[in-house]
Amino acid sequence: MKAGSLFVLLPLIVLLTACGGQARLPSQAVTGAGPELPEPRPRLIPVIKIAPAVGWEDGATPTPAANLKVSVFAEGLDHPRWLYVLPNGDVLVAETNAPPGKSGIDGIKGWMMKLVMKRAGAAVPSANRITLLRDTDGDGKADLHEVFLQGLHSPFGMALVGDTLYVANADALLKVPYQSGQTSITAVPAKLTDLPGKGNELNHHWTKSLLASADGEHLYVGVGSNSNVGENGMQVEHMRAVILEVDTASGATRVFASGLRNPVGLDWEPHKGELWAVVNERDELGSDLVPDYLTSVRREAFYGWPYSYFGQNIDERVSPQQPEQVARAIAPDFALGTHVAPLGLAFNNGNVTGFDEGAFVGLHGSWNRRPLNGYEVVFVPFADGRPTGSMQTLLSGFVGNSGNARGRPVGVIADGRGGLLVADDVGNAIWRVTSKL
Repeated sequence: MKAGSLFVLLPLIVLLTACGGQARLPSQAVTGAGPELPEPRPRLIPVIKIAPAVGWEDGATPTPAANLKVSVFAEGLDHPRWLYVLPNGDVLVAETNAPPGKSGIDGIKGWMMKLVMKRAGAAVPSANRITLLRDTDGDGKADLHEVFLQGLHSPFGMALVGDTLYVANADALLKVPYQSGQTSITAVPAKLTDLPGKGNELNHHWTKSLLASADGEHLYVGVGSNSNVGENGMQVEHMRAVILEVDTASGATRVFASGLRNPVGLDWEPHKGELWAVVNERDELGSDLVPDYLTSVRREAFYGWPYSYFGQNIDERVSPQQPEQVARAIAPDFALGTHVAPLGLAFNNGNVTGFDEGAFVGLHGSWNRRPLNGYEVVFVPFADGRPTGSMQTLLSGFVGNSGNARGRPVGVIADGRGGLLVADDVGNAIWRVTSKL
C-alpha cells in the first residue's frame, strides 16, 4: 500500500477502531475455572487499544501488593524477555525480539499491526544475546553484567541439563557446553534440531520457550501458531500451536500436545509433576473473548485451536471445520482474562518467601481490548495441584495514569533467594519482588 493511501485511510481507521468494541463484562468475570463466554462480536476492523510505550520515569517502579516490596535487580538492558536461573544463582536473561519479515501479515492489516507493535514498544531490533547477571554481595541487585552468549537468532527459552546449556532460537534448538561459574561462553553452539520458522518459513509467533524434564532426557518447546485462526492456511501450521517434545540425545522431535494457539511459559507443577502452560488465545471476537489461560497439558491432548475455544465452543470463522477434532477438545483449567497476553509462568516450589502453593504469571498486556487488560504480575493459588480461588495481583502500575505503558512484564522466575524476578521488556529492567515479612 502506498504511503499516500495510508495517510488518506488513517483518519478512517482511527475512527473505526475507536468506536464501539467496549468490553461488556468486568475483567474478573472472564477469569477462573468457569469464565463467562458471551456471544462473539467479530468486527470488520478489530478493536485496537494501545498503551504507548514510554518507559519508567527516574526512580519510578511498579506498584507491589500491600504485603510485598519491589526493587531493581538489573536495569539498562535491551528488551529483556526471558529469564533462567543457573544452579549457582547466576541469572541469564535473553535480550531479544522477533526476527524481521516473518509475521505473515500483509496489506492494511499488516500495516496496522506494525503500527500497533511500534507504539507498544515491540518493534525494536533484537539484540540476539544472552546476558549473565550476578549478585555478588547478596544485596538483591546484580552488580556483575556480562555478555554470556551472543550471535544468536532471536533467542528465547533456556535450559541447563548437566553440563549442557540448551537455547531455543526462533528457528533452531542449540546446545553448548557450560561450566559452573563461567561468565561467558565463546564456544560455537551446535544445532540439536530445527524448529518451526527455519529458512523462508513464516514465523508469526516466533518465541520458543523451553523446559527440561526432571531426568534431562527430553526438552519441551512451546511453539505458537502462524496466524490468528488459520487464515494463512493450515499448511503453514505444521508443528505449530503445539508443545513439542525433543529427545536431548538425538534431537528426535514429536508433538506432545496440540491446539494451543500460542503456548509460551512452561513449568512443572511441583506437587503432581504435571506439565503446565500459559496460552495466548485468538483475537478479533470482541473485547470479552477469548480468555487467555493457564492449563495442565496432557500428552497427545488437543485444546481446540483453531476450530474451537475454551473447550468445544466453535469458532465460526474457521472453514472447513473439523467436528471430530472439536469433539476431543479439552477445556483449559483456569482463565486469566481476555487479551491479557500471559507470557511468564513459574510455580512456587517453596522458593518465594511469603507464598504458598500456586503459580506466578506475567501478563504482558492487551492491545485489542477496551479497556486495557493485563499489564501486571499475578499469582494463581493452588491446592493439591489444581487452581483454587481467585488470582491475586502482585505487581501493577505498569500503565500510568496517562494510559502510557511504563513497562510490560514478560518472564517470571524464582531467584532461589526468596524473591521473584520479573523481566520488563519496555522498562528494560528486571524487577525483584520480595515479601515484607
